Amino acid sequence: MKLLKYIGLSFLGLSLNSCSDYLDNAPDDTLTIEMVFNDKTRTEDWLSGVYNKIPDPYWGLLRDYGYDSMGDDLDPSQRWYQWWGNSLNFVIGQWFTNSSWDAALWNSCPIRIRSAYLFIENAHALPDQGVSEEKVERMKNECRFLIAYYYWMTLEAYGSIPFFDGLADVNDPTLMRGQVPFDEMVDWIDGQLIDLSKKLPASWVSESTQFYGRATSIMCLAVRARMLLFAASPLVNGNDWYKGFKNYDGKDRFSQTYDATKWKRAADACKDLIDAAHAAGHGLVYAYNADGSIDPFMSCYNVLFLRGDQNPEALFIRADSNYSEFEKHATPRGASGNGGLGVYQNLVDAFSMKDGSLPITGYKGSYASPVINDKSGYTERGFSNEPDIRKTKYNLYRNCPGATIDSLGTDGNTYNQVAAAGTYNMYVNREPRFYLTVMWNRQWYHQANREVQMMSNEQDGGPTHDAPQAGYLNRKKVSLEQNQRDGIHPYRPGILYRLGEAYLNYAEALNEADPGNPDILKYLNLIRERAGVPQYGTGVDSNGFNKITLNGQEEVRQAIYHERRVELCCENGIRYFDLRRWKKAEEVLNQPMYGMNFGGTELSDDPNNDKAFFVRKQYIKRVYERKFYWYPIYQEEIDKDPTLVQAPFWDE
Repeated sequence: MKLLKYIGLSFLGLSLNSCSDYLDNAPDDTLTIEMVFNDKTRTEDWLSGVYNKIPDPYWGLLRDYGYDSMGDDLDPSQRWYQWWGNSLNFVIGQWFTNSSWDAALWNSCPIRIRSAYLFIENAHALPDQGVSEEKVERMKNECRFLIAYYYWMTLEAYGSIPFFDGLADVNDPTLMRGQVPFDEMVDWIDGQLIDLSKKLPASWVSESTQFYGRATSIMCLAVRARMLLFAASPLVNGNDWYKGFKNYDGKDRFSQTYDATKWKRAADACKDLIDAAHAAGHGLVYAYNADGSIDPFMSCYNVLFLRGDQNPEALFIRADSNYSEFEKHATPRGASGNGGLGVYQNLVDAFSMKDGSLPITGYKGSYASPVINDKSGYTERGFSNEPDIRKTKYNLYRNCPGATIDSLGTDGNTYNQVAAAGTYNMYVNREPRFYLTVMWNRQWYHQANREVQMMSNEQDGGPTHDAPQAGYLNRKKVSLEQNQRDGIHPYRPGILYRLGEAYLNYAEALNEADPGNPDILKYLNLIRERAGVPQYGTGVDSNGFNKITLNGQEEVRQAIYHERRVELCCENGIRYFDLRRWKKAEEVLNQPMYGMNFGGTELSDDPNNDKAFFVRKQYIKRVYERKFYWYPIYQEEIDKDPTLVQAPFWDE
């Protein structure tokens, strides 16, 4: 059997194209399957090719997949449209059944799935080359994991997909068999991941570092837990939107009956993951002050920057990620960056004050009119008189003349400035995670030894495309040690799943399955304790804050939603998937979005001054329709296969 590069592509997974780089460089029809799998290097190259579709959590999920830009946290400049048209089209509702999508999961995942099945069918021991039966079996199980993972990625995007449990025969008269309902696919993937969690190692710590990122039992449980949380959520658990939407065989694509046990199934899966992760040595990342107290700034910062072999919170990593391109686009233009990667105003609004109180409790009509919590001490008017200094080693203001930097207090702890005197009051006295996420106008930027200057016609501002259209740049996942001008971008792995998310997933599922269970606040509070904000409950918490009382399931639910908003923002498209599965995307994303006045030329907050920069101003109208909850199938695919049925509402 010849391995031909030109074998056709389709969702049904019939292509071997792009299985491995070495295949693309080889002359046509010179390699047979036997030649590939009788050679250790080629066998390993083939396996590497199967791994190739795991998303890049930095540049890939932002630009190619668009998941990071489709929520309301990361905000790429719409002026990048000529380079980013595919993903930015989705933000403004320019999304059709023939729209291109760089991720192209409908075609690309089945290619890797078929490659995995070919590996399982053909790989064998090569004793004379040091490839044992045990190693081959382990590699085959890695392929089985990737098959399950790629099926979930595709299902998560399209909702109902074709399925083959094994290699599809091109001569099979039933090759065109339509799509499998959502719940049936979830059950199959679940079974595979449970089985593989018993066969794959929990970690590769005893192996060479070249194995970091390869499939583990913990990765199986992590994918399973997130999948079952999605499957229990309102979008697919008894959603009457989808009544009457059936597949080619007449089966409902989505169950029309709400099933409360799905929440328990999800909660149990999350707890299984947490228990297994703890047993394997995983835990939250912490950094400490000299007095032994948690340093929330450095703790939360280090989560994303510790190497895979040094990061106990990382459960599923991609060892190679394009973080340099990501950082370049978050670097101010005047510091040699393409500084248009910002954040939305409603993310800025979401972070609490340092005492845990919410500055903004809602909006009157639109994001232009926030409901300010007067009891929080928050104000949008005026500028601070004093610097905001915190007990932390996070030295955001290094090289800033007159700033408090790495100052040793009388208590032996290190103190650093997180905001200067004269800062717009919106940005002072906020919780630690705010300063790890948001870069605002006139904040110090140590790589350039100056303040950022984001007003119109300033060196970091518009009207050019490489400027933040909301008046903010993103800091999260951007290293304090990077320097775009010098080409310095410290290595870190791309983290796709981490334990902090698992804690919040568990709290959410348990609150729906068993309201009042003490584990809910336990795991929610572990995240808040690390972040340096008051915990929930009664009495005084471990950081000396008065705890915040929550009354009833709904208040707990909203607290969990809020914690996910700020803890997991700008990571792996989680916010977008949350809005989808909660059925809130139409509410949150289908409206005008606001930031500071991008065209402002004066450091003023006077709402009556058109030139004032520090004033909320609409800069984009987002569009999100009900049909957008699922990606459409390309019309050309439906034209080729009459058993395929378009995603809900796309035919209307």
